[in-house]
Amino acid sequence: MTLTLSVVGCGYLGVTHAACMSSLGFTVVGVDIDPEKVALLQAGKLPFYEPGLDTLLEQELKTGRLSFTTDFSLVKDADIHFVCVGTPQVTDGLAADLTYVKSAVATIAPYLKDGSLVVGKSTVPVGTAQALRDELAKIAPQADLAWNPEFLREGFAVEDTLTPNRLVVGVANDRAEEILKEVYEPVIALGTPWIRADLPTSELVKVAANSFLATKISFINAMAEVCEAAGGDVTVLAKAIGYDPRIGNRFLQAGIGFGGGCLPKDVRAFMARAEELGAMQALEFLREIDAINLRARQRVIDIVRKVLSEDLTQYKIAVLGATFKPDSDDVRDSPALDISVQLHAAGAEVVIHDPQGIEPARKRFPNLKYSEVIEDAIKDADLILHLTEWKEYRQIDPAGISSLVKGKIIIDGRNMLDRTLWRSAGWKFHALGRTD
Repeated sequence: MTLTLSVVGCGYLGVTHAACMSSLGFTVVGVDIDPEKVALLQAGKLPFYEPGLDTLLEQELKTGRLSFTTDFSLVKDADIHFVCVGTPQVTDGLAADLTYVKSAVATIAPYLKDGSLVVGKSTVPVGTAQALRDELAKIAPQADLAWNPEFLREGFAVEDTLTPNRLVVGVANDRAEEILKEVYEPVIALGTPWIRADLPTSELVKVAANSFLATKISFINAMAEVCEAAGGDVTVLAKAIGYDPRIGNRFLQAGIGFGGGCLPKDVRAFMARAEELGAMQALEFLREIDAINLRARQRVIDIVRKVLSEDLTQYKIAVLGATFKPDSDDVRDSPALDISVQLHAAGAEVVIHDPQGIEPARKRFPNLKYSEVIEDAIKDADLILHLTEWKEYRQIDPAGISSLVKGKIIIDGRNMLDRTLWRSAGWKFHALGRTD
C-alpha cells in the first residue's frame, strides 16, 4: 500500500518535512491556517531562508505529489499526519505554549480515517504526547498517536531530514512502529540508527539533547570568563580539551552564546516542566547555563564601553550579523540582534549588515539602521562588531577596508576571525576569552 501523508503546520519544520517526504515518493498535503503562507508555498516560494529547500520545494511541486492548502478537510485521505506546529515560550513564564499543538490535533480529529496515525514532531514537554493520545482516544478512537522528534539544524535541514544521524520514535504499540518504519524505509536503508522509545522518553530525547548542547556552549563561555581573568586564551584551551574523545571539539567555540527558536526556549521549558514534576533540583544547573548565555551578550557590550567610552552617544558601531547563526534568516532570540538593540538604546548609532537576516530583523526592530552592503555598513564606523559567523565576514580583507572606517577597532564576538591578520593590518582586535 502506498501511504499518503499530511503535514499540519507549514513553518520551517513542516515545509522541510513535507518537501523531503515528497522527495521519498509519498503524496503529501501540507495544511496551515495562514492563507498568505500557503499561497506563497503553492507558488514554490519559501517564507524563510534555508539552503537547498527552495530548489527541493519547486521540484516536488512539479511532480504533483506535494501540495499546500488551508482546507483541513483535505487531510481525510491521509494515512499519517505529522504535526509540525510551533511550541513557543509562554509570555508570562518559562513553560512551552502548547496551544498550537492541541489545536492542530483537535482540528484534524474529525477527518482522521480508521487506522490513521498522528505523529507529533513538535518539541513538547514530557507528558504531552500521552495526554494528546488519551484525548485522541476520546474524540477519534479510530486513530492512534506516536511521537517522532525532529533534530534539524538550521542551514542543514534537508540533509538532516533525509540523512539524519538517528531516528527516534515514541510509540505505544508495535503497529505504530511498523507504520513509521514504512515511512522511513529509504532513510533506514542508509544505515540510520533506529531507536524505539516510549512516549515520555521520545519527548525527553529532544530537550535533553538541546540542554546538553546549551550546557557545552555555556561551559566554554564560562571558561572564556576565567581565561580573561587569568590571562589565558580560550581558543587554545578549547582546542586542547577538544582533542579528548570524551569531550570532542564541537560546540566549543566561545563567543556571544546561543539563540534561535529552539535552544533558549527548550532549556527554559525543560526547567519549567521539571518543576511541575517535582524534579527541579535535577535541572537547577540549567538556570546557570541560561544565565551564562545571557551574560556573554553583556560582556560584549562591556568591551565596547571599555574601548570606546561609557557614553556611546557620539559613536557609530557597525554590526556584522543579525541572525542567531549563519545560513539562516532566523533572528529569534538572536544574541547579535539583542546586543545591537542594547547598544542602540545606549545612544550609539548602530548599522547592521546580514546576508539573509535584514528583513526579518527590520520587522522586529524597525528603529535600527540596516545596510545590504558591508562597505556601506562600516563606512565611518568607530568600531566593528562581528556577531554572526557568516563566511562573508571571514573573507573580509582588513587592510582593504581600513580607509572606510573612522576607528580601526574590531570585536570578534564569535572567535572566528584571524586575529593575526587583522592586527597586522593595524587593527585593534578584541575577543571574548582572549587577553589583548
